[in-house]
Amino acid sequence: MTAAEWAMLIVLSILWGGSFFFVEIAIRELPTFTVVVSRVVLASIILIIVMRFMGLKMPRDPMIWLAFGLMGAMNNVIPFCLIAWGQIHIASGIASILNATTPLFTVVVANFMTSDEKMTIAKMIGVILGLIGVVIMVGADVLSDVGFNLIAQVAVLVAALSYAFAGIFGRRFKHMNVSPVATATGQVTASSLMLIPVMLFVDQPWTLAMPSFSAIGALVAVAALSTALAYILYFRILATAGATNLLLVTFLIPVSAIVLGVFILGETLEAKHYIGIVLISLGLAAIDGRLWRRVRGS
Repeated sequence: MTAAEWAMLIVLSILWGGSFFFVEIAIRELPTFTVVVSRVVLASIILIIVMRFMGLKMPRDPMIWLAFGLMGAMNNVIPFCLIAWGQIHIASGIASILNATTPLFTVVVANFMTSDEKMTIAKMIGVILGLIGVVIMVGADVLSDVGFNLIAQVAVLVAALSYAFAGIFGRRFKHMNVSPVATATGQVTASSLMLIPVMLFVDQPWTLAMPSFSAIGALVAVAALSTALAYILYFRILATAGATNLLLVTFLIPVSAIVLGVFILGETLEAKHYIGIVLISLGLAAIDGRLWRRVRGS
């Protein structure tokens, strides 16, 4: 990837890593699906306003909207619902490790479904190093719970696989000449239409108490920063760097969350965090390939 693409990937990881802070505030007062739906609905409204200011128009081709719907299902509806249900039954540490298998699934899926993102030894080594780094950062002791609540763990793995298919599927929007802003807007709009009935059925929001200003502010922040802006970057990186490189962000999110915890919450870095960061960095370098080529050429 280029330096600009790496920079966008790091910013994306910060935006998604920061979502844990905002969601943690909102979830104290609101049920899961209400938070998820509020996030995508507000993001959809924000992106529609952004498009109006930019003078852009949404495509009207039914095939493009069908693609938005499929992308929204694979990238939001299926994984959001599976992860939300899975985390009721398993620890967040296990869920984050299982979610970090996304790049592994992406490398395999891309090998069979694309002509330009084939599996290489460097990619597999990089993905495995990154996954080990995430395990160490989260805490390898949580792996002792693997096997308990197996269905919930499988649900999170299926969510990671869904993210992988979404990354491959989303490449087509570049060939459809749909801009990253329009793609982000179409995806969250389609996701909103699919998730609203789920939220109405499960959470019955009309029975909930009015949330506080801090909860509302957290919802606006997670919608504007961690969803609207994040998905613009997501589809821009996807269009230029491909699905495998894009979904490396799954490795960077725990790093961003921990670093934000250090600077915002005053948390301290432990030895396992440094080791995890080093392994993730080595994994990213292996997948990027430039350092490997220099070593072989020297």
